[in-house]
Amino acid sequence: MTVETASLSGVLIFRPTPHVDERGFFSRTFDLDVARSAGIDNLGFAQDSISRSHRGVIRGLHLRVGKGEAKLVRCSSGAIFDVIVDLRPDSPTYLRWESFTLTGDEQTSVYIPAGCAHGFQALTEPADISYRIVRPHNPAQDLTLAYDDSSLGIRWPLPVTIMSERDRMAPALADLAESLE
Repeated sequence: MTVETASLSGVLIFRPTPHVDERGFFSRTFDLDVARSAGIDNLGFAQDSISRSHRGVIRGLHLRVGKGEAKLVRCSSGAIFDVIVDLRPDSPTYLRWESFTLTGDEQTSVYIPAGCAHGFQALTEPADISYRIVRPHNPAQDLTLAYDDSSLGIRWPLPVTIMSERDRMAPALADLAESLE
């Protein structure tokens, strides 16, 4: 497994080396020693989750307020267009976003630091996404940012097919300033 730094501060990309043979493949998707050697030492993960989305679905952009929420995200099957928005005021990459194409064939994981918003669009029918999260879910701390906020200029690759009501009605970043403090 190799680790690369992304252009956003604190975002890491973990690239495993799947063993492929006539049966399919086997891949280590997490290695604590590799994570620690990359500088992520406090990995008291509290929850693993999975979501399945239809092609064109956008989930996000989601953020946890308060202490924030670091997470490790991986597309376990299919493919997604994954987006991270840096909303940490003290970060050198504040208000910048970065995208990744994650696929089940590659099993690449992206580490998203607390204070960053996250969302994705399913590129395949279906796409399964695995999340490893450092804190138990607390709905009172959930915040959603408009996926189509013009101040961010995110270029989603497909037309949107389905979104939750919460994601569809999410406010723009300018309207969330107080909630992010």
